[in-house]
Amino acid sequence: MADLKSNFVGIESPNPFWLASAPPTDKEYNVRRAFEAGWGGVVWKTLGIDPAIVNVNGPRYGAVWSADRRLMGLNNIELITDRPLQTNLDEIKRIKRDYPNHAVVVSLMVPCEEWAWKEILPQVEDTGADGLELNFGCPHGMSERGMGSAVGQVPEYVEMVTAWCKEYSRLPVIVKLTPNITDIKQPARAAMKGGADAVSLINTINSITSVNLDEFSPEPMIDGRGAHGGYCGPAVKPIAMNMVAEIARTPDLANLPISGIGGVSTWRDAAEFMTLGAGNVQVCTAAMTYGFHIVQEMISGLSLWMDDKGMTDTSEIVGRAVPNLSDWKNLNLNYITKARINQDSCIGCGRCFASCEDTSHQAISMDVDETGKRVFTVKDDECVACNLCINVCPVDQCITMERLDTGAIDERTGKPVEAEFADWTTHPNNPSAQ
Repeated sequence: MADLKSNFVGIESPNPFWLASAPPTDKEYNVRRAFEAGWGGVVWKTLGIDPAIVNVNGPRYGAVWSADRRLMGLNNIELITDRPLQTNLDEIKRIKRDYPNHAVVVSLMVPCEEWAWKEILPQVEDTGADGLELNFGCPHGMSERGMGSAVGQVPEYVEMVTAWCKEYSRLPVIVKLTPNITDIKQPARAAMKGGADAVSLINTINSITSVNLDEFSPEPMIDGRGAHGGYCGPAVKPIAMNMVAEIARTPDLANLPISGIGGVSTWRDAAEFMTLGAGNVQVCTAAMTYGFHIVQEMISGLSLWMDDKGMTDTSEIVGRAVPNLSDWKNLNLNYITKARINQDSCIGCGRCFASCEDTSHQAISMDVDETGKRVFTVKDDECVACNLCINVCPVDQCITMERLDTGAIDERTGKPVEAEFADWTTHPNNPSAQ
């Protein structure tokens, strides 16, 4: 059986599934329920020293749904904890006492001044917490006060504050990076230069999810006004995975441990993040959507998949996909595929035909058989294997891609399969070939 025990920068937990710093980790009651449900660790909702933190009492979340009303993304305008610092510290101490084998990491955000960090770090350390996460990513509210992403967007500040934390605390320091930046590698390098033990990413993305067209106000709306917020959930997963992978595949950052965050909803999501370099994952929106017990599916799914792959330790997953992540110029231009439609599975909806005919390469024909049923077939001469038809088809595996060997005779056309451009030097996208 696979062993899901995790050791992330010396922080041990029963499994690699942590709850991210967010409303689900705001108090002792929530965290106890989370650990009883099976979560391996938590990052406690961000603490600060400013007593003036007050959250809105109106709606705090905007949302994006799929057509079947599944929650694809949340936009939140909530600030860091508005509960007293000492109350949080007392609860963290009790949690760590009662759950010594679970990971308890504390998220922190204070003014970008040395005295402030020097003041709060010993208080957190006294709770028995396992580590620190520096919140350099929050894009709303706190950033307007010179904290959160206002720090994370300036590599010099990231390095400076990280160094203070390493000087004034013995705990492992995880730097949480903002995605609201052009090049994620720059703050990652700054964190590493400051002595960070790891980075976590991504924090939420600056966003407005909707506008109330009666009140002409962004939502969520507070007394007729709205504000930009932080976007998270399944919709941000592709962005998060790319940023994780960019760090993992960059030579001078390759040894920097990563905690992956952003749209993790299933064990598959977690496995994908880990293969791209994440040592563990943090979850928020999925828990807020389905409750804490969703972790049980994640645990069983990851364990069964690892068993099937012959893996016994989660460390065997980490980074497995990174060597196969390539720049476009290194892709094999002699690799030829064509779309194939399974007529037994086809329901005749015509989505593949409409999308290919109107917006792609006119590579699908539509005919009517003797029963009056519409039949769709691929025209190999026109098919460029873009796979748009697969992505719009509502029937899983109805359309697949078949690989054809270069030089072989295509039985459908009677012509040899050829690569239009044999190498990068002759490709029109290569500037030097133009």
